[in-house]
Amino acid sequence: MADRVRKLIVYLSAAQREELERISRSQNVSAAQARRARILLLSDSDHGDGRRPDWQIAELVGLTEKQVKRIRQQFVREGASALNRKRRSDAGRQKVLDGKAEAQLVTLSCSTPPEGHQRWTLQLLVDEMCRLKVVTSVCRETVRKTLKKIA
Repeated sequence: MADRVRKLIVYLSAAQREELERISRSQNVSAAQARRARILLLSDSDHGDGRRPDWQIAELVGLTEKQVKRIRQQFVREGASALNRKRRSDAGRQKVLDGKAEAQLVTLSCSTPPEGHQRWTLQLLVDEMCRLKVVTSVCRETVRKTLKKIA
């Protein structure tokens, strides 16, 4: 038989409980952080009213049952870092099209289209930007977003 996944249960110490209560009542933290603290308080197995089921916690805090389960599991596995959102892996990545490349894209899109075409398509713009060596490679979606931002 397949091994059943054991449910991860939250056990809070008195100091952790006190800190989470402070965070959930504080007005100097984000609403998401306060909501996560409240979820963990309600998930605590040593809670005075007893640990509440995920569906009941979800109703109380206004999230889905799956979100509550993920936050609870993240706390058990990683600790207090579950109160904060994870930083995206692509954060701080450089833009493909900088200001100079954006200017060339706009100039190109305002010029006459190539022979045999009535207008510039996104794919034609991508191909031309690569042919002119403005960028080594660029996605159609990047070109679309850039043009939409400018227009």
